[in-house]
Amino acid sequence: MGADHLTSDRFAIRALSADDARSRIGQLSDVLIDCVEGGASVSFMAPLARDKADRFWRQTADAVGAGDRLLIVAEDPATGEIVGTVTVILALPENQPHRGEIAKMLVKRSARRHGLGAALMRGAEAAARTAGKTVLVLDTVTGGDAERLYQRLGWIRVGEIPNFALMPDGRLTATTFFYREFPTP
Repeated sequence: MGADHLTSDRFAIRALSADDARSRIGQLSDVLIDCVEGGASVSFMAPLARDKADRFWRQTADAVGAGDRLLIVAEDPATGEIVGTVTVILALPENQPHRGEIAKMLVKRSARRHGLGAALMRGAEAAARTAGKTVLVLDTVTGGDAERLYQRLGWIRVGEIPNFALMPDGRLTATTFFYREFPTP
């Protein structure tokens, strides 16, 4: 993928500009709400109100506009609907200019099991490398589908912290941390 676009028969992966993100807040919120309703531990508790989801995506769009984040989406090529997202946090402390952080890797439940998660991650990795990042980190619920996906994609498991976060229903869950290094450009 060029950092901006990748397509297949089932989806298109591309980076959104801040203006594109602002114009598609409703679709981005649909994905986030669907994932939280499905039990994904992605920083929000259930039920997730639309105004809270919209506010999160407006803040994300502002961060994209400021150059602090990248927002990669998966779109259904038939409808243009956003069915998945991942962000790369670029704004980190000044002693870590080489590092980025993966966040909010989300795929709508109706679009899962078609390779979107892997495609989104490849897109995020490519975009991060284009932005000069050589180390990426992420965290995920221990034992979940995402943990298995990251391992399949070659991410290195660092370890886990028990009772790190809450699931959307309020239960405590462990979190596993991963990293991935890329050659210096």
